[in-house]
Amino acid sequence: MLKKTIRNYFLALCLTLFCGDLLAAGTATRTISVSASVSQICSITTTTALAFAVYDPVGTNATVPLNATGQISVACAKGSASMTIGMGDGAHVNGSQRQMVGLTSNNLLQYSIFQPPSNAENTICTFPGTIAWSNVGAGMLTLTSAPAKTARVYNVCGTIAAGQDVSVDTYLDTVTASINF
Repeated sequence: MLKKTIRNYFLALCLTLFCGDLLAAGTATRTISVSASVSQICSITTTTALAFAVYDPVGTNATVPLNATGQISVACAKGSASMTIGMGDGAHVNGSQRQMVGLTSNNLLQYSIFQPPSNAENTICTFPGTIAWSNVGAGMLTLTSAPAKTARVYNVCGTIAAGQDVSVDTYLDTVTASINF
């Protein structure tokens, strides 16, 4: 009997030492790396066109400029920084003077676009504007860091100078707004 007990003990010891992993259920673990990145990305859209009321060269606008406000909307990834908004010269620029062209007369009506007085979103335009909005250097509106991906709205301040002698017509121009990030 002692011989049988020793043999069973020896068999159990062998199974435990050499076959334990095969007989027992177990768990093995391993880690896996997971990564992603979010790039600085922005979009820009026109919210409200810069649409002036009727220009009156004989009455009111003979001595007083005509002002209007448009809006653009910018959405950037949260935390985006070092962004600027630029405004192109328009299709009918002469030197640095933006101009709208008459649809039927081909006459030109001069106008200017200015930045709002602050780079905070929804800042109301003040007239006359002080910083001409362009697509280079100090003429670009520098934005604060994006607090969220939510779109932010910025006013576009426009002025048609007083005293222009232009024909009866509808005047148009196209300006490209861009965001640099």
